[in-house]
Amino acid sequence: MNRQKNRERLRQETFDLCIIGAGASGAGAALDAALRGYRVALIDRGDFAGETSSRSTKLIHGGVRYLEQAIKKLDLAQLRQVRHGLAERRTVIRNAPHLAHPLAILTPVFSWFEGMYMTIGLTLYDLISGQDSLPKGSWLSKAQALDKSPMLTRQMHSAVLYYDGQFNDARYALALAHSADEAGAVVVNYAAVTDFRKESGRINAAIVQDQFTGETIDVRATVFLNCTGPYADSVRLLANPDLDQRIRPSKGVHIVLPRETLNSDYAILIPKTTDGRVVFAIPFGDKVFVGTTDNDYSDLNQEPVLEPSEVDYLLETVRPYLDKTPERSEVQSGFGGIRPLIVSSRADTKTLLRDHEVEHDTTSGLLSLLGGKWTTYRVMAQDAIDWVGELLNKSAKSSTETHYLVGGENYKYADWQRLQNQYNLPAEVCQHLMRTYGNRADQVAQLTQQPALANKLTDSQPFINAEVVYQVREEMAVTPRDVLARRWRLELSDWQLTAQLAPQVADLMATELDWSDAYRVEQIRAYQHQLNTFMTRAGLTHERTEALT
Repeated sequence: MNRQKNRERLRQETFDLCIIGAGASGAGAALDAALRGYRVALIDRGDFAGETSSRSTKLIHGGVRYLEQAIKKLDLAQLRQVRHGLAERRTVIRNAPHLAHPLAILTPVFSWFEGMYMTIGLTLYDLISGQDSLPKGSWLSKAQALDKSPMLTRQMHSAVLYYDGQFNDARYALALAHSADEAGAVVVNYAAVTDFRKESGRINAAIVQDQFTGETIDVRATVFLNCTGPYADSVRLLANPDLDQRIRPSKGVHIVLPRETLNSDYAILIPKTTDGRVVFAIPFGDKVFVGTTDNDYSDLNQEPVLEPSEVDYLLETVRPYLDKTPERSEVQSGFGGIRPLIVSSRADTKTLLRDHEVEHDTTSGLLSLLGGKWTTYRVMAQDAIDWVGELLNKSAKSSTETHYLVGGENYKYADWQRLQNQYNLPAEVCQHLMRTYGNRADQVAQLTQQPALANKLTDSQPFINAEVVYQVREEMAVTPRDVLARRWRLELSDWQLTAQLAPQVADLMATELDWSDAYRVEQIRAYQHQLNTFMTRAGLTHERTEALT
């Protein structure tokens, strides 16, 4: 993906479809539309998956909570959502096997009755999933559960095992955008819609401002599709101020603990909390993510951050399920995201459905893809592009169900050994390259023929200098945070180490992007200040905060 070339195409071409928002649904819609032969522009005011789509629990699932509610309340809408999620789970894993894989999840229970209840529910969950490649669940004895996850509480009676999918959300969204680009879409990040131009009340162009240069471009298209998630109302009202608001934002946060917290490849589902939610503790790389919360959120102009009360809540929630309780001082980072829940008559955000809707405003002509969740992004995109085809009077069939994303086709994890032999790189580096770039790992490894690019940035992580160069040249990374928070996931897992590596990343980017020394220093300082703010706002230890400064 070449940002400069794509900016020029934005200026010069007229499109069938302009998609606003390059998270899961927007990038998925861009790929779907490009594969159908439409002329597509995909723009985002920030980076790809810069907001909600990079801050999920990293699960591909039908939703155990939704299944329980569907049964208790005989709610067919929730049951339909579970079925959709489980059907898409296998597709998400199939199309990018380097970024998604099955995950074993244990649910500790404290009585025979509770174990039977969970077993029946999760057996039904397996039955709804049909004949996919994930293993089926089972009810484990206490000894069997401790063998798989030795840090579980000894107070449990037994545990129920089931499987869902796990994925790297930010890189999955990037792969969607990258795949759309290779299918012919014009893809540009840091391009914000500031207004629309209209003719007889209907949109015929979006005024788009480059967030680095301040330059504006009129992007001309026949149809405009709003895929901005929790920010959808701002785009809808920009197109037509008379519309009612449809989105009720909900904030969810995670805390990040050392991998030793679980000391296992098995995740934990905590099925009941003090306020009726479910919480997961999930191994992800060398950390454990614990989340999520679910609370109304109103200040959409501010990035959601981890608050001290949320840290306390999640530590208290996980406490009864572990033999050794994590301390606040062990929290190494955290992250918050905003769910785009569709307004309904339901009383609170925990019971709002996360199913999706395609809305067509006949006054302005704007299409908006509302609601939804990560697992069903492909169906959401397909529904939206079906509608686009009708508006264009040029319908075509979706082909995304069997379309491999960038890095996914003919992927074999075992090829890391070939990389090691061919490029003489450490085993952990080659394994990381395969899991991160799939069949494009060779392109990264080839850069290490320039010896300095083969160097690791730090002994504790497998990241190498060549990756930063590749991410700038091929993945449209333009800030240190693009690299450290999304193309790698280091910001999510360790604020302190992220701050330490920011100067090295900025140095590599400065060479590639021809930054001045003053601009490079500004980038480093601004990012480190942001990380320091996250830590301070979370109320973490003084010693950790001091380490950043």
